[in-house]
Amino acid sequence: MGRWDYLAMKTDDHVTKELLNSDFNELKFAAKRLINDATKLGGLGFGTSFLKWVASFAAIYLLILDRTNWRTNMLTALLVPYIFFSLPSVLFNFFRGEVGTWIAFIAVVLRLFFPRHFPDWLEMPGSLILLLVVAPSFFAHTLKGSWVGVVVCLLIGCYLLQEHIRASGGFRNSFTQSHGISNTVGIVLLLVYPVWALVLRLVA
Repeated sequence: MGRWDYLAMKTDDHVTKELLNSDFNELKFAAKRLINDATKLGGLGFGTSFLKWVASFAAIYLLILDRTNWRTNMLTALLVPYIFFSLPSVLFNFFRGEVGTWIAFIAVVLRLFFPRHFPDWLEMPGSLILLLVVAPSFFAHTLKGSWVGVVVCLLIGCYLLQEHIRASGGFRNSFTQSHGISNTVGIVLLLVYPVWALVLRLVA
């Protein structure tokens, strides 16, 4: 009986390894196709801007997830500066203008005078809007468009990935747990943009 249980466990491990290998192969294939398509469509610059959109939405997705049902002990507040440095120029200028000023004003008024009606999940988005509006031009224009902003995004992505893997109980668990896969994919997407941008800066 013990031998059959042992064989069944070995078979399950083998199947899991094959599934993980096939998933990684699909990720590699998708990354190659993304690079090729980005190069064909508009050159490497288009790939950078596209990945910037992907990274920003991945960070927003993780921020929403953390405020709703992820509930982790990781320092997810780092997603706010990540979004600040990776947000595409169109959205950045939109929220840094009059619209963002009004949103920040309403958030501050609600937080000061109606704290009971200010939900906890609005604190991070409110902090992001405030950061976008009040950040000095040195951060908003000089650092954001330079390699420093890209390195900050890379460091934040690496930190969140290693913390998520540690919280999941290892690299393998972070990809096999039902609730961990989407979180892991979201964090991996945070790394794609800064790595791509740094590689282009080194090649150029």
